[in-house]
Amino acid sequence: MKTLDAALQAWGQTWRAILGDKAALLLFFISGIIYSFFYPLPYSGETVRRVPVAIVDQDNSTLSRQLVRWTGAHPGLAVAGVTTRPEQAQDWIWRGEAAGVMIIPSDFSRKILAGRQPEVEVGGLGAYPLLNKVVLNGLAEVVGTLSAGVELKRLGAATPSASQAEAQRQPVSVEVLPMFNVREGYASYIVPGVVVLLMQQTFLLGIGLLFGSWASEGRFPYAPRTAAYAGALAAFSLVVVLNAAWFFGFVFWFQDYPRGGNPGASLALTLLYSVCVAALGIWMGLFFRTRERSVQLLVASSMPILFLAGLAWPASALPLPLQGLRWLLPSTAAIQGFIATNQMGASLAEVGQEMLALAALTIAFIALGLRKWRRRPKC
Repeated sequence: MKTLDAALQAWGQTWRAILGDKAALLLFFISGIIYSFFYPLPYSGETVRRVPVAIVDQDNSTLSRQLVRWTGAHPGLAVAGVTTRPEQAQDWIWRGEAAGVMIIPSDFSRKILAGRQPEVEVGGLGAYPLLNKVVLNGLAEVVGTLSAGVELKRLGAATPSASQAEAQRQPVSVEVLPMFNVREGYASYIVPGVVVLLMQQTFLLGIGLLFGSWASEGRFPYAPRTAAYAGALAAFSLVVVLNAAWFFGFVFWFQDYPRGGNPGASLALTLLYSVCVAALGIWMGLFFRTRERSVQLLVASSMPILFLAGLAWPASALPLPLQGLRWLLPSTAAIQGFIATNQMGASLAEVGQEMLALAALTIAFIALGLRKWRRRPKC
């Protein structure tokens, strides 16, 4: 009973400390609420659309004008202007009025009617990779569509029906169906992974503030006992669980991100991740001697940790030492695991490597934290 009483007392002390510290409360809970609405806002369109392009039409034929109309009808493109002079198109790009250009040569329709292959030049503004990709792919699709239509007309003249002509041109049909990121958007790709890192970093900052305050004031509230450690660990773990419930249960639904693939596996991963992050936070917090130290040390680490997780940057492109060291961070396994279970419906067996990594880190952080916890007397 004494052990249980000590654990419950530590649980209550932890929640009183969290609710009584405005900065810690902001980091533990309020920051997640603010982040969930304002961070995805710039990506709410999901995909880049209506990128302005300039068209240099030196042919001015029926086919070239059709190419211009189809460019304007493409969902990713918008015709900023049509001219016959490349210098004018270049001026539009320099002024920021266009992010790409398509040059239709003067012999475009003549070559097509003669059965020859004309050359259409397309170019994008490489300073903006996302816009450049949409421009180059979109213009290539427009030119390819016109080319396919011309080829079908030629085949149609030599075949009994249009369907046979289409089958001759494309004997194997391809239908592209996105399975998980159904809108193929940037927000659905990046936000579900980043929120896992957010839960880790805001928690570590918050617990660093609490432990730094106690150290600087000389009033560590817990007894140096295992039961007190267990109570504090359970309370801090619940903080991470509540944040996970907010993001996975409400935010993903509200923002309409891919979700609900395997709720049971996601729940198991959440519980393990929560204990792992809480154990890491307690261990790190015991080293802080001032309230501000956690902010100074941890704020700048978020971006490198995101790259190490293999989400925004392929893990195979990392130096070999970093490919191993990145597994020392809970976010590495958690990001990969949550994306697999929550978005793709993976089973626990399929994320066994991530679960094993989190379990090993949890045991290590608890052992390290408990060892330092016992050596710190109650003030």
